[in-house]
Amino acid sequence: MGRILLVDDDHTVAEVVVRYLELDGFEVEWVADGRAAVDRALADPPDLIVLDLMLPHVDGLEVCRRVRALNPVPVIMLTARSEESDRVVGLDLGADDYVSKPFSPRELVSRVKAVLRRTAGATPANGPTKLEAGDLVVDVPARQAFLRGTPVPLTAREFELLAHLMSHPRRAFRREELMERVWGTRFGDHSTVTVHVRRLREKIEDDPAKPRWVTTVWGVGYRFEP
Repeated sequence: MGRILLVDDDHTVAEVVVRYLELDGFEVEWVADGRAAVDRALADPPDLIVLDLMLPHVDGLEVCRRVRALNPVPVIMLTARSEESDRVVGLDLGADDYVSKPFSPRELVSRVKAVLRRTAGATPANGPTKLEAGDLVVDVPARQAFLRGTPVPLTAREFELLAHLMSHPRRAFRREELMERVWGTRFGDHSTVTVHVRRLREKIEDDPAKPRWVTTVWGVGYRFEP
């Protein structure tokens, strides 16, 4: 089903996660510190990284920063920290999702599957192959967005979010709807959506503070204005 790099220095947690992932058919490599994680992720990129934040030598946020700077491999963060700022920083660095400890191993496996589904690049047979709004163009099969002819460097999750919103112009979506439709899960903090919308606006809007395309529907969520 895919190759997973698990990065966690808690041997008990790691053994359980490895067992559950392998039972679902994944090939799992486990490392226990951040320095080894960066080396392995860049030398032989996995299909997805499950990454703890609290690590020896190099912490999880720095691992995410170094890896995502060179390779767009999907990342799910594991964190025992309760502060929202840690999660937001991780999402800002390009992490696709996070799971707070303690967590259900079955939930983590579900999140892994959801992220891999969304980053697989499959295009629905009856879906559009190109989405356009003025000088913003999305090539769905190529998973590439262009603004005034220039490629926009979107992460896999940002691309999925933009393509979904553009596919349903002028329709207002609640954040929990976007979590289910774009992230493929009902679990998780809805602030994840807020962070991704902000990052997306920074990349496609001329003035992110006054967005032209991805607009806020107060009390509801977000809408794409073509």
